[in-house]
Amino acid sequence: MENQNLFEQGSIRKTYITLALPVTLSMVLSVVYNVADTYFIASTQDTNLVAAVSLCAPVFMLLMAFGNIFGQGGTSLISRLFGKQDTEGTRRVSSFCFYAALLSGAVIGALMLIFHDPLLGLLGANGETRKSAYDYFMTLAAGGPLVVVNFIHMNLLRAEGMSKESMIGSVSGLVVNIILDPIFISVLGWGAFGAAFASVIGYAFSDVYLLLVVLKKSRILSVDVRKALIPGKEMLDIVAIGISAALTNIMSSVSLIVLNHFLLPYGTDQVAAMGIAQKVSMIILLVLTGMSFGAAPIVGYYYGGGKYDKLKELLRFLLRTVGGTAVIMTVILFVLARPCISVFLQDEAIIATGVAMLRWYIVTMALAAGVMIITICFQASGKAAEALIASVCRQGVIFIAVIAAASAIAGYTGVLAAQAVTDVITIILLGFLFWKRFYSLLRS
Repeated sequence: MENQNLFEQGSIRKTYITLALPVTLSMVLSVVYNVADTYFIASTQDTNLVAAVSLCAPVFMLLMAFGNIFGQGGTSLISRLFGKQDTEGTRRVSSFCFYAALLSGAVIGALMLIFHDPLLGLLGANGETRKSAYDYFMTLAAGGPLVVVNFIHMNLLRAEGMSKESMIGSVSGLVVNIILDPIFISVLGWGAFGAAFASVIGYAFSDVYLLLVVLKKSRILSVDVRKALIPGKEMLDIVAIGISAALTNIMSSVSLIVLNHFLLPYGTDQVAAMGIAQKVSMIILLVLTGMSFGAAPIVGYYYGGGKYDKLKELLRFLLRTVGGTAVIMTVILFVLARPCISVFLQDEAIIATGVAMLRWYIVTMALAAGVMIITICFQASGKAAEALIASVCRQGVIFIAVIAAASAIAGYTGVLAAQAVTDVITIILLGFLFWKRFYSLLRS
């Protein structure tokens, strides 16, 4: 098969570029979307609206988490089955993942709608921000199944080598979203509801395109409901790796909630400024994510097929390429922090706050790149326990412990520095786990 030859023939660099470049480009366009979305929301000059949308960011991460249980969990298993040339297995697994994601999206959306009041309180929505937060939250909850299922075929197509088609599906939804944002937010005056509704429609458009690609072009994926029943061992494999991937998003949600609660005593302006700083930092984070996770199907294919020499060569290439990109982008954004924040905010005091937040947030991005590379190695190779540990560290257990300690020791500055300190601790821990798990395979 043509896609099988992509993994087998040519240099590792060529294979990586073919598969990872579309993923990275889709992430770059995600940056464009995030910037545009933030710009349209910030252009209302309503600090409470900006803060409300920032407070609801964990909702997106939660829905993404459920998508990644079956998206990345399925991709890991399908990549290894593909490496073993088990086409029947890949079809069975892909069908299960599709319907499991639809069902879980419907359930989580319904629960969010039913328990919206305590959940909004947990997110930190207060009297000033609650109305906008309610509109944004409820709209996303209603569109939950559309958001969750988007991460299935977007990931599974990459396992087959169809990264370009996956990118087109992702980007098409973003383009629809960007077009609708100013219309819904400003022209129609729908505010937070308009921003969320535009996102849901964008996901729906992307879902339809990706489904058509699977039906018309894929040779190893299926949505045949008759194939959706899989052995318990395969289900456990998907869920074990998928939960570790999902926990990355869940922990990000929890950490963002914790961060906002630590910032709230310093004022709503600080929450708004952090929301903008995090959006700008996504310029680096999403590019690095695309470069790292774009290699996941190759890691899984080489590992599943026992091609450890090629795996070692790939990892060396990733460390040079992704790490170097992280350093260069960090320096550029560190220098351009003020003009980047000024695009979204006009108040000089809030701009200064946002600049400091952004610089603290990106200073250790090179370490974050290392964390991503190690994480995809654990996930793609089926190392469930290590993948689980990697998923709960950088924006999870370690971050929460660090921010609590840093806040007590250094107050506001400690809150800002918490992510950087966490990155240092996380890379040391995961580096040790990586050496323990892969050294014997890669030392030759």
